Amino acid sequence: MTTFANTLRQFFDHAAQNLLPHLSVDCVVFGFHRNRLRVLLLKNRHNGQWGLPGGFVGKSESLENAAGRVLGERTGLNDIFLQQFHIFSEPNRSDGNSVTELFRRENVPLESDHWLSQRFLTVGFYALVDAARVNPQPDAFSEECTWWNLAEIGPLMLDHSQILDKALATLRLHLSYEPIGYNLLPEKFTMPELQTLYETILGRKLDRRNFQRKLLGYGILERLDERRCGVAHKAPFLYRFDQEQYHKALQDGLREAF
Repeated sequence: MTTFANTLRQFFDHAAQNLLPHLSVDCVVFGFHRNRLRVLLLKNRHNGQWGLPGGFVGKSESLENAAGRVLGERTGLNDIFLQQFHIFSEPNRSDGNSVTELFRRENVPLESDHWLSQRFLTVGFYALVDAARVNPQPDAFSEECTWWNLAEIGPLMLDHSQILDKALATLRLHLSYEPIGYNLLPEKFTMPELQTLYETILGRKLDRRNFQRKLLGYGILERLDERRCGVAHKAPFLYRFDQEQYHKALQDGLREAF
């Protein structure tokens, strides 16, 4: 039996003892780097397809804790902003189950009536992280974990393309009444950099003066007595988020939408 076959057998035993049948979490991890929105993806070691980080839910875990555990293992971070956004339950969503194929390929017995080989529901979460802080790590079923520019992502495994599309649509909707940026930008940033983040997520241009008026009106930004160095034109001021006001806005919502 190969080393990976032993890993599958250990996973099978662990699943029987510790995991809830027919329930998983899938996570869309958004990062922002060099003015591009990026998504963390895994390459399946069996068929070479790309997919989202995910995993099953432990018997003693909440959905949020399961998603946080999965993301901690894939990113090396434990302070991730997480938002549950949808349940995916189509009857055929588990067709082509990659776990089943891995067991077959490694000649590890898996009965057809075992829940690992059957349909399972998945709860979608999206996460916002500073891509520069992430140390991508593949899981036992993947050979690679890396960032992809959103615009360059092709078809994904199972229904993961649908999950990604729904996550992006939800993020754009949340952008209308919740602040973002604290989890995606470095501690200090310029107003043009913040506007570029919003434009990248929304997929459209925003009026510069109107954008600045709205953001400053929310009371979540603090302008610093510093300017961005090394720029070609007049150096813009640096800003940072007022953490207390930012988290208050997350709870109460914003007064004016984009």
